[in-house]
Amino acid sequence: MLTAAFIVLGIAVLLGSALAVLHLRTSTATLASAPVSWPAAALHGLLGIGGLICLGLALRGPPRGAAQGTASFGAIAAMLIVMAALAGGGLLAARLRKRPPAGALIGVHATLAVSGFVILAAYLLV
Repeated sequence: MLTAAFIVLGIAVLLGSALAVLHLRTSTATLASAPVSWPAAALHGLLGIGGLICLGLALRGPPRGAAQGTASFGAIAAMLIVMAALAGGGLLAARLRKRPPAGALIGVHATLAVSGFVILAAYLLV
């Protein structure tokens, strides 16, 4: 289940990277440009939540990494991804209110998500 969480979250990270590039390309052209496509953003969010659920289920199993000192990496990764999901909810709220998302909120969301993914990779691969 941990490998499934890693794969699903990896796909979400790649899709999120593409969405960030599209956002940067459109926001520099004009301020009132069309936002990135909502189906891609919805898929990104659903993959992220699905990966978080898989990770939560995997963390209920036997502990791993105690000999290497990485036993808490799974919980740390889960908390970072939960915080990224909350920031993503803020992005969704801005979109539903038809306001452009704040660049700082996008940066916080991306930083939390990538940090959680990297710590998950260390937890899985050690």
